[in-house]
Amino acid sequence: MASFDQILSQPSIFRNLSALSPHYVPKELPFRETHIQEIMRIVSPALRKQKPRNLIIYGKTGTGKTCTVKRVMEDFVEAGKKRNASMHYVNCRIYNSRYRIFQKVMKEYVPELDKTGFGMPFLYEKLVETASGGEQVVLVLDEIDMIKDLDELVYTLTRSNDEIKAGGVTIVGISNKLSFKDSLDPRSRSSLYETEMIFQPYTAEQLKKILEARVKEGFENNVVDPSAINLSAAITSQESGDARFALKLLSKAGEHAESEKRNLVTDNDVEAARKKVEIDLTFETISTLPQMHQIVLYAIGSITKSGSRYSRLEGVESDFLFSGEVYEEYEKICRRLKTRPRSSRWYKEYLNDLEVLGLITTTISGKGVRGTTTLIRMGQGSDVVMSILNSQLFGE
Repeated sequence: MASFDQILSQPSIFRNLSALSPHYVPKELPFRETHIQEIMRIVSPALRKQKPRNLIIYGKTGTGKTCTVKRVMEDFVEAGKKRNASMHYVNCRIYNSRYRIFQKVMKEYVPELDKTGFGMPFLYEKLVETASGGEQVVLVLDEIDMIKDLDELVYTLTRSNDEIKAGGVTIVGISNKLSFKDSLDPRSRSSLYETEMIFQPYTAEQLKKILEARVKEGFENNVVDPSAINLSAAITSQESGDARFALKLLSKAGEHAESEKRNLVTDNDVEAARKKVEIDLTFETISTLPQMHQIVLYAIGSITKSGSRYSRLEGVESDFLFSGEVYEEYEKICRRLKTRPRSSRWYKEYLNDLEVLGLITTTISGKGVRGTTTLIRMGQGSDVVMSILNSQLFGE
């Protein structure tokens, strides 16, 4: 068996593997310079002891939203040390409730909050007290739409400014969903009073430039064939324009070449890596979905495998499902899991979310097919999706 010393002594085509990670924040962010400048302009009043307007950033997965904000944060945090201003990043897939977000942020000011037992009123008073001392607190809420009690959080944070004497609290929300505000009640929506910014998907040419820059940092010289970069960019552009996918594709292609003891990454390595990356990203996406989204997706996958009872109706393609039959299956699975199904309004939101993530596609039926209804189709292989969901929901 090889030792770590033996493994580490072997030559590698990688110079810095972390530079190919989607979580890596490079010094230069190609094609996002304008966004960086605009975000800096919007949050800069905090450095002048004034409260900035709230900001909501929209864009599909892999369009550079989080990376861009984190790049701005680096400069803001440094400038804020002398100006009584702070910026806090919160991943709302992990900290997905008002209480958990307050606890995470406030323990940076009050260390004893690491302990449990402090109620929401206490955390709120500490926030007001901290900001009233002149602190401008900017909260970056990444995947803000994943917060369970979003209405309560938005209202609490925005209304806290009514009680803060000298400083302020500002929200910078990041969302994959352009429609996420539609789920807020009118009170929260009006109190948010935000500026909006949209990140468009990268084009093939832009992805090529991004990959070329990361290759220089992540790989040794002359070990990646330019055609492999072009192919990675072209595949990603056709799929989604998701830079995360492109980076992972090239990284896995490098690992494939290295496993075969070759020091040149070629088109063949990219093709070999493609399926594995699709499965990896599908697993990552599905495993981090809220339970209700997983149940709806399971219902779609279950009917897809067993076959729709309407599949023989004229005008309906065999792989499309009716929204109504999926909702009935969703209710059955909820009962099996002993959890309460949500209303049809929420069910439609879950379908929208799943479509944004590329896990399903929907279309409106033509006239004459049981009236006008939503037709649903799996966006990924049902076997892979059901395998992941069986593990997530039932531990199988």
